[in-house]
Amino acid sequence: MATNTPAALYDATGYWYTSSSEERGVEVLNALRRYRAAESAMRKRTRDSMGMGDTDLAALRFLVRASRRGEDVNAKDLATHLGITSASTSVLITRLVGSGHLQRNPHPTDRRGVLLTVTTDSHVEVRSTLSAMHQRMITTAEAMTADEQAAVASFLDAMSEALSLDDHDDADPGSATQGEPAEEARVTPQHGS
Repeated sequence: MATNTPAALYDATGYWYTSSSEERGVEVLNALRRYRAAESAMRKRTRDSMGMGDTDLAALRFLVRASRRGEDVNAKDLATHLGITSASTSVLITRLVGSGHLQRNPHPTDRRGVLLTVTTDSHVEVRSTLSAMHQRMITTAEAMTADEQAAVASFLDAMSEALSLDDHDDADPGSATQGEPAEEARVTPQHGS
């Protein structure tokens, strides 16, 4: 029977890595893939629970964080953070105001300015939806030794840097470089046995 759990989606095949790859390295990357699949599934559950899309939820998270830091946010700040156009931002704000998640407030010193704030009900909804999951995550992180925490943080920072590089800038489109999967070495993840 096929299963679609995050663990089942990324089995120990090593994806496209050849048999010459370090087995431990492949195990680490597969664990990272399982984490990303679990996180993606959690985000989908959160979006479904709150009746929102990705951009809506990202906007709310940004505004909640800004509120906690005492920072003012306007439409331009939100557009910059989300990487969307001012027209898309306007539609997003109208949608979030209409759903009761967001308020437009006059800027205290700029008569033409408008500040965006998350409603109290939205704060409560975000907390009730995410607090148990965040507590499980922090409990897991706190259970590690200081050395383990440092190793994980260092690894994730290094992976972030590795993924931030754009291989398409200097690459010859016809050649495979080290670290790139060769066509014949690709393995499709198995969804069941």
